[in-house]
Amino acid sequence: MISETTQSNMAKKNQTLGEFIIENQAEFKYSSGELSRLINSIRLAAKVVNHEVNKAGLVDIIGAAGDTNIQGEDQQKLDVYANEKFIQTLSNRNIVCGIGSEENDDFIAINSLDENNQNKYVVLIDPLDGSSNIDVNVSVGTIFSVYRRVTPVGTPVTIDDFLQEGNKQVAAGYVIYGTSTMLVYTTGHGVNGFTLNPAIGTFYLSHPSMQFPETGNIYSINEGNYAHFPQGVKSYIKYCQEEKEDRPYTSRYIGSLVSDFHRNLIKGGIYIYPQTSKAPNGKLRLLYECNPMAFLAEQANGLASDGFQRILDIQPTELHQRVPIFCGSRKMVEKAEEFMKNS
Repeated sequence: MISETTQSNMAKKNQTLGEFIIENQAEFKYSSGELSRLINSIRLAAKVVNHEVNKAGLVDIIGAAGDTNIQGEDQQKLDVYANEKFIQTLSNRNIVCGIGSEENDDFIAINSLDENNQNKYVVLIDPLDGSSNIDVNVSVGTIFSVYRRVTPVGTPVTIDDFLQEGNKQVAAGYVIYGTSTMLVYTTGHGVNGFTLNPAIGTFYLSHPSMQFPETGNIYSINEGNYAHFPQGVKSYIKYCQEEKEDRPYTSRYIGSLVSDFHRNLIKGGIYIYPQTSKAPNGKLRLLYECNPMAFLAEQANGLASDGFQRILDIQPTELHQRVPIFCGSRKMVEKAEEFMKNS
């Protein structure tokens, strides 16, 4: 539940992100200022990346970098740039003890400047989600997730600090680089969106207390893979397309998780990236994409499932683990789960 104090603070539209963080940091049970500094670091890196994204086409920053990432996907130049900027910003500010990135094979242990190495947080990040859309000027984003380490403070981080269930997240969010640039995040007390004023480089609270409508009329899925979907997904798509009083639904798929999620959060809808015969474990990464989006969805009165169980209850077994995801308005996810279970 969101407290009356938090609701009151959320209502102050046009409050700066910095002001909002300070006013609401008491809501965070480990209120020591570290999480606030961490969010501020993400804000800074997002502004730097936003500046480069907006120059795409004017400078040599678009196109393939010539390398592939751990998933075997071609890296775009902006993938590499965004990855470097977020790692650099988080590392230099002496806030986190470890970083996991979708673009890196393994996690990065951060040596604190503090001789006692008291940093308590690890960050998992997808530096530039949907980067294949950069060349055609379609919205992309950054997704981040924050956990409190489980190994003793003062020791080097281990894989156990990163392989935590999503329900252990202390913060998560995304930045969407679109017609306007927005930072949307939660620390477990609702979801708030901040829009960047590019003239002065400041994020302002523009979307307080964001919530999914209970249901919607948009379904987001790559129907080009229809032949490879499990029967439950095929049946749900047919349900969405039926001529009924409240249907057919509208199909909207951008191919950038941040963009599709953001639209559905505001308008109501469901995002689906299921397992297929080609990708039996799904395609999206549990730690870098699904867990943070699931945390946001649940904090915004939505649901997130792999079709059978809550995303946030899945125990990770590897850094780049993939899972199917059904995420969005509560009633739509419940209906999709019903089709999956019945099939």
